[in-house]
Amino acid sequence: MGAAEPSIIHLEKVYYRWPGRASFTLHVPKLTLRRSETVLLLGESGSGKSTLLSLICGTVSADSGHIFVAGADISKLSAGKRDSFRAEQIGLIFQQFNLLPFASVKDNILLPLNFAPKRRKRVTNLHLEAERLCDELGLSDDLIMARAGTLSVGQQQRVAAARALIGAPPLIIADEPTSSLDAATQTVFLSLLFSQARANGSTLLMVSHDARLSNQFDRVIHMSEIIQTERGMP
Repeated sequence: MGAAEPSIIHLEKVYYRWPGRASFTLHVPKLTLRRSETVLLLGESGSGKSTLLSLICGTVSADSGHIFVAGADISKLSAGKRDSFRAEQIGLIFQQFNLLPFASVKDNILLPLNFAPKRRKRVTNLHLEAERLCDELGLSDDLIMARAGTLSVGQQQRVAAARALIGAPPLIIADEPTSSLDAATQTVFLSLLFSQARANGSTLLMVSHDARLSNQFDRVIHMSEIIQTERGMP
């Protein structure tokens, strides 16, 4: 079974069960995201958002079903190959940003390219590309050599976005990246993120519980529409 273009993500009959006494089962009958669209995935805490992202990113494996990302069925890849595939194909923006606090802004931005040789080849000049992304995302020139741990929350967020965008991966996944920002800062950040994703032709999948962000995206998907979850299964 394959995923017809122009999809960037296609899930079919995916089933996953967390091990342990407080087990959690998740079932996705079908989910498709088109290339170059911006999608907001809405769901309350505990609705399975993080589990779904982990399945798409390949950090956990489904018990059954198919997960296609950028044309590859990652459910058939080994753990090591999923790690390499994720580094090449997916730019990640974490809720807590996960920057290296003692490394410079530039080194944080370039970090994914150390694990993604094909993605790295798309960058002609690493330093100039890091500078360009900083400029496009509203970070001043003097910050590129600053330690990431000295930046404000808003500045760290933009560094995290630049790290995800470097090398133009076809898929950007953002996990609650605006949860610690006020409404005005959220709007500015999303505008910058959208413009950069569109310039690269990347699909943006952002997870949030904040329905007020809905009108800024091409499409809104509610977890309750695509996923079935159960707790306490024997």
